[in-house]
Amino acid sequence: MKYVSTRGAAPAVDFEGALLAGLAPDGGLYMPEGWPVFSVQEARAVGAMPYAEAAAEILSKFAGESFDKAELAAMTAEAYASFSDEAVAPVKALGPDDYMLELFHGPTLAFKDFAMQILGRLYDAALERRDERRTIIVATSGDTGSAAIEALKSCERVNVVVLFPEGRVSAVQQRMMTSVIAPNVMNIAVKGSFDDCQAIVKTLFADEAFARSVQLSGVNSINWARLAAQTVYYFTSWAKVCEHADAVNFVVPTGNFGDVFAGYAAKRMGLPIVKLGVAANANDILHRAIAKGDYTPEDVKPTASPSMDIQVASNFERLLFEAKHRDAKVLRAAMEDFAKEKSMKLDGETLAAIRDDFVSDAVSMEETLTEIRRHYEETNELIDPHTAVARAAARRLRQMGALDGKIVTLSTAHPAKFPEAVKEATGETPALPDFYADLFERPEKMEHAPADPAAVKALVEGAFGN
Repeated sequence: MKYVSTRGAAPAVDFEGALLAGLAPDGGLYMPEGWPVFSVQEARAVGAMPYAEAAAEILSKFAGESFDKAELAAMTAEAYASFSDEAVAPVKALGPDDYMLELFHGPTLAFKDFAMQILGRLYDAALERRDERRTIIVATSGDTGSAAIEALKSCERVNVVVLFPEGRVSAVQQRMMTSVIAPNVMNIAVKGSFDDCQAIVKTLFADEAFARSVQLSGVNSINWARLAAQTVYYFTSWAKVCEHADAVNFVVPTGNFGDVFAGYAAKRMGLPIVKLGVAANANDILHRAIAKGDYTPEDVKPTASPSMDIQVASNFERLLFEAKHRDAKVLRAAMEDFAKEKSMKLDGETLAAIRDDFVSDAVSMEETLTEIRRHYEETNELIDPHTAVARAAARRLRQMGALDGKIVTLSTAHPAKFPEAVKEATGETPALPDFYADLFERPEKMEHAPADPAAVKALVEGAFGN
């Protein structure tokens, strides 16, 4: 299995090369040269396996010769052993044709754990073989940072630098990052938005001398290995809710487009999926792109679902690459124009290709809180604001006729990560699991920086430069 850049000006690499590089050197994102395909019978057999076994089976299709199946099986068994639910990714029936996929049973209580826990082990194995070290730099809107730190803090050959927008993540999210004090971990609070953090990361990757001096790599959802790992729970949840060759819809709370693109990948791999619902909050660029063909960033609006407070969704480039028939030259020109004009209008053919697989909706802050309250009153269970965005979108998309049949909503975070919003909506404060009971008593350590690549570069070089 080889991986090509969406922009076409970088040589193809194997899975290990894509894993360690993160971003392609031409600024593009790595994509598999071709999709591994499962028959419906094969998909059902894989989806019915224990979660760790299903993960090893699916990852082996992407890993090629970089990691053998036995190696992957050992990694996935270890990675998912720490999850608090035996099913790892349990599915809950909420009503006729209405399901919720719980993705918050990992060590940092969010769906990012599914990819990060395996990614840390892949990194360790690859770097050990190469006798190399890497500095991982991560931009986070809240959950990726803590998941990356948790997965990588014990890796002997990895430094971890996390950029988060100061004051724009929840207190629990921040503490999960900044209370991990380890010599290979640096948290930087950036005075700006997540988009500012993401732009800094891309700038640092483009600085070849700097990237070489700290052996830079990335584990944001720009890293293909993350998306490969996230395809697994689409298979396992489909097998739980569908019989025979029945198809299902998924609705995904979406910020950087990685989680929902993993669903698209699963569909391309043969999983019977009718539509993928993109659920946005007030930062609705993806909804505007799908509904109107207008991919124009606006100012980032702080909301109760901060992991989705994003206006430039990195992984949307991967979908554009597919929708433009993998024509890297056309895609590269489009992305260069977008960088100059700060806007992109999707042509009719591209938009039609996207709408073959995707529908979308945007949910306001008020609607988010209303959904948390409604869910609590109907089920006596609390959900987090991101899940609420997806639940509200799923119901509206069904009412509009945009979705029909079985719908699985992805529940991407534990409600205790966002206690302020949950309490505002319901009057109830969700409790953290026992292993986080002392979270706010732990010491914190972080650096502060303006939204300036040079300032972040100086901090990283001072800590981890050669």
